[in-house]
Amino acid sequence: MPMRSPMSTVLACAFLLNACLVQGGGSLSAAETVQGLGEPGKAIRLAAVVGGSEAESQITLNRGDRAQIIATAHFDSGQLRDWTRKVVYRADPAGVVSVDSQGLITPLADGAAVVQVGGEGLSASVKVEVRHFAHPPQVNFTDRISPLLTKFSCNGGGCHGKSGGQNGFALSLLGFEPADDYDYLVKEGFGRRLFPAAPDRSLLLLKATAAVPHGGGMRISRDSDEYAELRLWIEQGMPFGSDDDPVMESISVYPKQVIMPLDGEQQLQVLAHYSDGSIRDVTRQADYTANNRELGDCGANGLMTALGQAGDVAIMVRYLGQVAAFRATIPRGAPVDQLPPVRNVIDGFVFDKLKDLGLPPSPVCDDSTFIRRVTLDIAGRLPTFEETQAFLADAGPNKRADLVDRLVDSDAYADYFSQKWAAILRNKVDPQVQRDGNFRFHDWVRTHLNENRPYNELIREVVTASGNEVRNPAVNWHRQVKSVEEKVEDTAQVFLGLRIQCARCHHHPFEKWSQDDYWGMAAFYSNTREKPGQKVYAIRGIAQSRHPKTQALVRPKPLGEETLELTADDDARVALADWLASKENPFVAKALVNRYWKHFFGVGIVDPEDDMRATNPASNEPLLNGLAEHFIKSNFDLKDLVRTICKSSVYQLDSIPNDYNASDRQAYSRFYPRRMPAEVMLDSIDALCGSQTRFTGLPAGMRAVQIPDHGGVNNGFLNAFGRPAGASACECERNGEMSMQQSLQLLNSDDIYNKLVGSRAQQLATDPRSDEEKIEELYLRALSRPAKETERTAFLAHLAKFEANQKRGAYEDILWTLINTKEFLFNH
Repeated sequence: MPMRSPMSTVLACAFLLNACLVQGGGSLSAAETVQGLGEPGKAIRLAAVVGGSEAESQITLNRGDRAQIIATAHFDSGQLRDWTRKVVYRADPAGVVSVDSQGLITPLADGAAVVQVGGEGLSASVKVEVRHFAHPPQVNFTDRISPLLTKFSCNGGGCHGKSGGQNGFALSLLGFEPADDYDYLVKEGFGRRLFPAAPDRSLLLLKATAAVPHGGGMRISRDSDEYAELRLWIEQGMPFGSDDDPVMESISVYPKQVIMPLDGEQQLQVLAHYSDGSIRDVTRQADYTANNRELGDCGANGLMTALGQAGDVAIMVRYLGQVAAFRATIPRGAPVDQLPPVRNVIDGFVFDKLKDLGLPPSPVCDDSTFIRRVTLDIAGRLPTFEETQAFLADAGPNKRADLVDRLVDSDAYADYFSQKWAAILRNKVDPQVQRDGNFRFHDWVRTHLNENRPYNELIREVVTASGNEVRNPAVNWHRQVKSVEEKVEDTAQVFLGLRIQCARCHHHPFEKWSQDDYWGMAAFYSNTREKPGQKVYAIRGIAQSRHPKTQALVRPKPLGEETLELTADDDARVALADWLASKENPFVAKALVNRYWKHFFGVGIVDPEDDMRATNPASNEPLLNGLAEHFIKSNFDLKDLVRTICKSSVYQLDSIPNDYNASDRQAYSRFYPRRMPAEVMLDSIDALCGSQTRFTGLPAGMRAVQIPDHGGVNNGFLNAFGRPAGASACECERNGEMSMQQSLQLLNSDDIYNKLVGSRAQQLATDPRSDEEKIEELYLRALSRPAKETERTAFLAHLAKFEANQKRGAYEDILWTLINTKEFLFNH
């Protein structure tokens, strides 16, 4: 492509400064005066917790145990504040326990003590009993040592937990096989890693403290509690533990949820609960991960810190394969007294959240923004010049709702969303299979969406599909997703919003799903077969899978449900489909509405949209539950869901931030701008330039959003802008980020040059209308709004420099400039 002229480059620079999309901005001076929760008032009560609740302010400790006190101040305003690091601690009598300034209790001798907690004239106390200090019980490897290996990343995927281990020493990933890890530590290497006669000379401790060279560097210090625990275990002769030792069944975190200031802190306490009813404080042994580190983070000692931004943050707590979650709401504290009207179920839930956060929303967007936004989101195209003119001229009060209805009922909606679902269901080119099946599958999905058949019917037809692709195109999913394991994982990820891949080999590190759960799901597909001619069918026989570790046979079991008793004549997939399609299914509706919410807002209520778990909670739980309930009551009506979302006031909010919500990425106080998907962008450039992209092997006139499968079209523009290959069911395969390659495509590629010289520039050059009218048309086509005076003046000045027979080049310059603005490239 020839480089654009220097004049057009100068014009573009001036124009981009004037017409770039505002994604941030808004003075924060007003927000800085808002102090989140505001002044708490007068402290009227102090509570000290050591056993997980105020009713259980007592704990029993053995030698090597620790206990974290949580001190909470209650104010006359109703606010609560963490005072754990603000109060003073005193143990009475002295010598039984010590308490540091962070509220951590350490046993010193057998006996009973009371820890007095005081500050600002208020006091509280906790009771502690120390047992077996002189003769501590044996340290259980699984319960006490394995968690330390996890905490210090020894058994992580980047260290000794990776396949084959590291430098001759291997551990199971994240400690999921403690018996194997015990053998690796104690019995391998001729016992050189551990030295019970002189524990401090054990290679394990020397390496961990970096007393001898260690590739992982220093992981613990000699004066740490963890070192003392490891040393005691070695001193005791490295016991593994006995069969009658109590088994840890769950963990809990205290507090579970708080409202905290923008710059606040909250100490957490984590308790392990055992089969004999005992509890143990594992606050310093647990692992903490924040789901949004822009809002808050948590250190290894369990101290969660807010980072000055409003929103909700969750801390995932993990210990010995068990998980729990702590949630903090961090309000901005601004008045929320001017809200758009509540139009449907969505608005009430979102506006309630904004009130809780003290986060005022941006105003409702103008008509130009709305028609462009909703047409791109529903139809995957720009509104036409004629559609925009008619919409802007319409003074009717229901014109936005009417527009949504027209778009949802249009062929373009079915085109756009069938491509979305074809990608999710992995409709991709397979060199070993004829492409006809891909076309039939895409057409089947499109018909399903166009006729608005219930979503749970689509699930049933995919899961139970039998026969060949001619008579039943849905079998194409089974042809693409071939193995039992792939079917299990795609079923969970696509229809349930769950990522259970980890549970194939070990207990899921972030969830409750075990290998038994995984292989119980696998049993549903155990009798599914494919034979030459691409015919999919289920063979007769008892549906069951084999557990890869225990070799036990596992019968079909839906996630979180009881095992099903099926006969040899039953197609187990039908039973799975019955569960998936049921209105009582706890996952399907939430997963679908969350997936569609992300489509329209750019971020899921749970994000990523297919990773729904207790440790990745929704940013607005009532919204997720309410929208899922609405979807179920509509009989899984996808078009109704699209209408509900797009007719809400929340969807119609402006993307330009106000003084308070520039940093909001999860409360939906404004619309979040996002780059157009690759196919939509290519079609939009074609529509603006009057050009048409040809795709090899596909009919002429086909738009990019109509391409039926993935992997069969090698288009440089689509590749550069992140069109997925269809290798995964995860929509994360689509890359929505900007890159240098994309900038070069837009600025100086042959693809763009060939479009600029298309019919639009020639038509405008020979059009007898005034240049003002033609500039106005271009703006309505590209941005769905009239040109601003400064923009109009700049372009008219540029056009005035060209003779009549050179105007085509001038209009090419203008098209090129518009294409390269963020306002064009982004849906906002």
